[in-house]
Amino acid sequence: MTDEMPAGTDDHVLDVRGLTVTVDAREPYDIVREVDFGLRAGGVLGLVGESGSGKTTLALSLLGFARDNLTLSGSVKVAGVEMVTATESARRSARGRVISYVPQDPMSALNPALRIGTQLAETMGESRWLRRAADWDRIRHLLERVKLPATKEFLRRFPHQLSGGQLQRVTIAMAMLNRPKAIVFDEPTTGLDVTTQAAVLDTIRDVIAEEGVAAVYVTHDLTVVGTIATRIAVMYSGLVVEDGPADEMLTASAHPYARRLILATPTVDQRRKLVGIAGTPLNPKERGTGCPFAARCDLVVDECLVATPEPVAVGLRHTSRCRRTDVVLAASYARPEDTGPQWTPPEHREPGLLFVRNVDISYGRRYDENRVLFGVDLTVREGECVALVGESGSGKTTLARAVSGLHKEAVDGRLHYDGQRMPWPSGSRTKVARREIQYIFQNPYGSLNPRHTIGRIITRPLETFGIVKGAARQREEVRRLLAQVSLPADYETRYPAQLSGGERQRVAIARALAARPRVLICDEITSALDVSIQASVLELLVKLRVEENLSLLFITHHIGVVRAIADSVVVLQNGVVVEAGSADQVLESPQHPYTEMLLRDTLVMPEAGSVDADGSGADSLNAGGTPAARG
Repeated sequence: MTDEMPAGTDDHVLDVRGLTVTVDAREPYDIVREVDFGLRAGGVLGLVGESGSGKTTLALSLLGFARDNLTLSGSVKVAGVEMVTATESARRSARGRVISYVPQDPMSALNPALRIGTQLAETMGESRWLRRAADWDRIRHLLERVKLPATKEFLRRFPHQLSGGQLQRVTIAMAMLNRPKAIVFDEPTTGLDVTTQAAVLDTIRDVIAEEGVAAVYVTHDLTVVGTIATRIAVMYSGLVVEDGPADEMLTASAHPYARRLILATPTVDQRRKLVGIAGTPLNPKERGTGCPFAARCDLVVDECLVATPEPVAVGLRHTSRCRRTDVVLAASYARPEDTGPQWTPPEHREPGLLFVRNVDISYGRRYDENRVLFGVDLTVREGECVALVGESGSGKTTLARAVSGLHKEAVDGRLHYDGQRMPWPSGSRTKVARREIQYIFQNPYGSLNPRHTIGRIITRPLETFGIVKGAARQREEVRRLLAQVSLPADYETRYPAQLSGGERQRVAIARALAARPRVLICDEITSALDVSIQASVLELLVKLRVEENLSLLFITHHIGVVRAIADSVVVLQNGVVVEAGSADQVLESPQHPYTEMLLRDTLVMPEAGSVDADGSGADSLNAGGTPAARG
């Protein structure tokens, strides 16, 4: 990989040479291969790629972490401290003091039984929190820096009493307490709403600049990494296939895989077709001698199958492991702006298939107790996709669960479906109504029974609603549904644990389709997926709308996804609808300050071609030298 500075310079805070992670097996194989890079103080390397590409394994290797069956080789030096060959006690001493780590899920990283102040003090090595005045000064300083209250009341809180954004800021402060020279951020904003994400990213940028650390930022979201990284490295199958300056990587990428990731990334300022990457990554055990991306690449030639390509210089400090960089860099290859609109919004407006009027919802036995939704109106027409957007806690999922009949507590207001008033509890609805309104949950890891095969999971609605009878006919229908969601027929004998996150979400969609629904309620179903898998799922939903005339209620906090799929948008703030209208109208001419704030906080991709041939591209940079966010 290209260095920020020449190899071997004393100015490198983080210096990685030939880092390889090998699985100890009868026939050993590498899951991270020959990684080289150098970072100086204030430099940020964005590490991107699909799940399974080796990003997190590489990130943990920088701290000297490896599972029992893994072996590290090569060299990782942090401020001169060698992490690969050091003893375990030396590694432990370096963690937190020389190099720190911020995890994706802050709740799992914090002890739920200990107060925030206690955990911050223990990070500093104090057995009693705030024992010394110097410790208190450092904790107060960092809490203020990450925009948290530096009060004793806040320090006495437990993790469950903080929001997701507050928890993530606590872990950032914790990582900085002992003044490390380098820090690894492992997907710290995944799953956060756009406003919270923007605040956390601002915090990370400030900390990196003010503390002068070298940082590695792991993510699958190119819009995020584009706002924070000085360089970007794209990983595929354990190998860095392209790396270069951040602005140039996002606007003039020179590897087919990197270009396809960009094509799969939704953006709020342009409605365009999202295209997933065909096929699945190779199992590391099955890697041959050729280019690891060859099986999924539309530019593959015979020589790609012979040997792994060596890095080729395509710009200033910009390399790509591809034999066809000239084709990739051509103006006609895989350009997002060339793909055209994904669909045409319907011109006519039929009466609503499903609508709610003046709905109040509470978490309590009475309507006035712990109310979370206030006078909400919502209409979903035949064949229409309505996006429900807002920050975490705005009431999106509560409304969706109530419409599907899953909310167990107080609901007031009217719900109409197919011209008839419908009761709120699912158990009081007709069998037809229960069948025709289906709910797809956010987490495909928790919504599928791990003890049932995929075939059994999809068969369940067929049996419950009496749609298809007889084992032979049911099996035929399962295979048809698997094909409809682009999964092989032999997946019917697999279990959820054998599938990727994107494949599990496709199974969840197939299960919902088995009921022959007219309305699909999709609750943040792409929020934790890689951009390529997200694009494939959205492609599938668009196809189903056309083929099945499905109506969609699509809950999301990702405004770019809204732009890609929705006809109409309803914006919720603190349980109140503050704006509603067509997607184009709301996203291009917002009328409410809250909607304007959501759009302002939404990150956008730089336009292809905004970087000059020499890689300067000054227009795509902000004053800090990283691609600018919207507004």
